[in-house]
Amino acid sequence: MPGNSFGQLFRITTAGESHGPGNVVIIDGVPPGLELSVDDLRPDLARRRPGQSHIVTQRDEPDEPEILSGVFEGRTTGTSLAILIRNTDQRSKDYSDIRELYRPGHADYSFDARYGVRDYRGGGRSSARETTARVAAGAVAKKLLATACGARIVGYVTQVGDIRAQGLAPESVTLEQVETLPDGQPNIVRCPDPDAAAKMVALIEELRKAGDSIGGAAEIVATGVPAGLGEPVFDKVKADLAKALFSLPAVLGVEYGIGFGCATMRGSQHNDVFINRASAGAAPQIGTRTNRHGGMLGGITTGMPIVLRAAVKPTSSLPIEQETVTRSGEAAKIRTKGRHDPCLLPRFIPMAEAMVAIVLADHWLRWRAQCGG
Repeated sequence: MPGNSFGQLFRITTAGESHGPGNVVIIDGVPPGLELSVDDLRPDLARRRPGQSHIVTQRDEPDEPEILSGVFEGRTTGTSLAILIRNTDQRSKDYSDIRELYRPGHADYSFDARYGVRDYRGGGRSSARETTARVAAGAVAKKLLATACGARIVGYVTQVGDIRAQGLAPESVTLEQVETLPDGQPNIVRCPDPDAAAKMVALIEELRKAGDSIGGAAEIVATGVPAGLGEPVFDKVKADLAKALFSLPAVLGVEYGIGFGCATMRGSQHNDVFINRASAGAAPQIGTRTNRHGGMLGGITTGMPIVLRAAVKPTSSLPIEQETVTRSGEAAKIRTKGRHDPCLLPRFIPMAEAMVAIVLADHWLRWRAQCGG
């Protein structure tokens, strides 16, 4: 099965299924000497793990990472880094009734069309369970970027259904705002607008009780990324970021900067004016007054914050009855058993951050290799 690797110099290869023994990622290209331990991996895996609140799937997985190779005495060796996250709470029997049925919204039929065989237990390779490996790799990429250039990547929920966050300044949103409400309680929906967050939670709870699900949108912001990363034609940073986000389950749309808002703008309205952002007497620091370009021009980073948004569909697995067909084409009814998120957005955030970090780490290494930085 091709298509399991991503990246050039920071290259990840993943393996594993939803109901198999576990998921593993092999990372090539991590420079030697980077301080790394499982403690660096645990926080983002905890943000992704199931069972973390009442508005996500209640599958109970600790998602404890094991570093199998590539680290010695607390530092990377420069050789392949292998990380394993075991599955411990699979309930494969929940899927025995649907082995001959195609679940609406899932990849069941397309897998059959492609391979002639499929793992019907929770979607197998197409399950979001695979993203545990990506999040572990993303944690490594985040640490590399923070160490190399001080870059920071923060994602957050901006919309659930028709409820939208208000008044957010993307470059100013902090991880603390995303994870914790002003009163100190966990921000289980990961929206930094507390009023909107409360409404989002109420809507998700309402739909969960009704056996339904809801979609939404997320924003991912990378600050501190130096100007000059990326290539001008096929390997544009924006193109690689789009592929990275579209490779995540349930993503139906990606935009950056002003995005589709550009369709109604004049060039004089859309262009970001260049300015010197340095204080008087300091070395020039070229930037722009506004950031409608989202931190990338000509496929190359400008040093301004990289701002991306992703639209995420409602969860396809529903306990309410739906129409479908069997593998032989006979009409049938289906109810999906198992434990599923009524809204994917809260756990999508660390997945999206991970993919953005992997792309930027890859392009930083490529820039360093060519330009000797």
